[in-house]
Amino acid sequence: MMHLTKKLACCLMVASSFIAATANARLPNETVGSTTLPLPDDHRSYMVDFEFNNMVSTRIAVIDPDKQKYLGMIPTGHAAPATLSRDRKTIFTADFFFTRYVRGERTDVLTAWDSQTLSPKWELEVSSERAFTLTERFSLATSSDDKFVYIYNFTPSTTVTVVDTTKQEMVNEIAINGCILNYPVGERRFASLCGDGSLQLITLDDNGKEVDRSKTTFFDPDKVKLVERATVVDETYYFVTTLGEVVPVDLSGDEPELLPRWSLVTEEERAEGWAPGGWQLLTAAPGLNRLYVLMHPDHKAYNWEDPSQTIWEFDLETGERLGTLESPNLIWSLNATSDDKPLLLGANIEGGLEIFELSTGEHTGTMEGVTKTPTLILNH
Repeated sequence: MMHLTKKLACCLMVASSFIAATANARLPNETVGSTTLPLPDDHRSYMVDFEFNNMVSTRIAVIDPDKQKYLGMIPTGHAAPATLSRDRKTIFTADFFFTRYVRGERTDVLTAWDSQTLSPKWELEVSSERAFTLTERFSLATSSDDKFVYIYNFTPSTTVTVVDTTKQEMVNEIAINGCILNYPVGERRFASLCGDGSLQLITLDDNGKEVDRSKTTFFDPDKVKLVERATVVDETYYFVTTLGEVVPVDLSGDEPELLPRWSLVTEEERAEGWAPGGWQLLTAAPGLNRLYVLMHPDHKAYNWEDPSQTIWEFDLETGERLGTLESPNLIWSLNATSDDKPLLLGANIEGGLEIFELSTGEHTGTMEGVTKTPTLILNH
């Protein structure tokens, strides 16, 4: 027994010496690799995750919907809106951060992310006035030549910050009192929707300075509840009312041209309770010249932002209803790709992505658990 005890003690001493030596040895530094993605194609998708329970730290999930593959993630600041450059090389986000996470000194930046490495290319500190709202399209937008980025501010007075991306410089802040958002028009103009029912159009010069401003009566706010979350084909914007009237406006000319309005629903369908609903509740597929709208069969006055499983398809030229798509899960926001073989993508309320092939109308799959609280889907 004595012999075994001495032998055990000896083994323990050797093991202890080995552990001590190992603990003191310096391990090699770990190298974290990075992945470079190809330049985005028409179907590359970006899901803006507002993360309702922790909106101080939001993100963008980058997805290949054809392969139903998660490609990466872009970390963003407090409830950060996002937009994509027209040349597909950059994702812009309007971020703000506090020095103590949820308190302390606030810093606002416009961040330019590389679409292939998903890493920051540059950031620019901007004024601390950006609208802190649920993220939506046209709160952040680019000019058609990517020279300017427009940031919508709300303090509650409303302005638009103009950033020159070629100089990486904030060149102007334009008052749009009583109006909201910035709908880009060509290289040097943007529109805003105003509380008095007008559409305001602002023209800039190459330095980002305002050179012209006009207002056009667009709708009667005392009679019509117009949803500001529009979709656009070329320079024609399509708005919809909460009762299902499509309100289009062509901004390609010198002055806005109000196009004929048409209804998503018949009188019988309206009487049955059919009306549009959702967050980003409509989208267009330019390659097919079609409009897709989330629809509710039980419309009530205050539930028009609720999700739905039903999507109606319309011909944009004639307003004719062409068919119905059904999702296996409730969808809150829609977006369609811009190519000739488009996909319709839906952000479902569980954080997943619903994928439809529009040439056939087939639902081709659900990517589950991609995000926590998706508000938007963006495509190049």
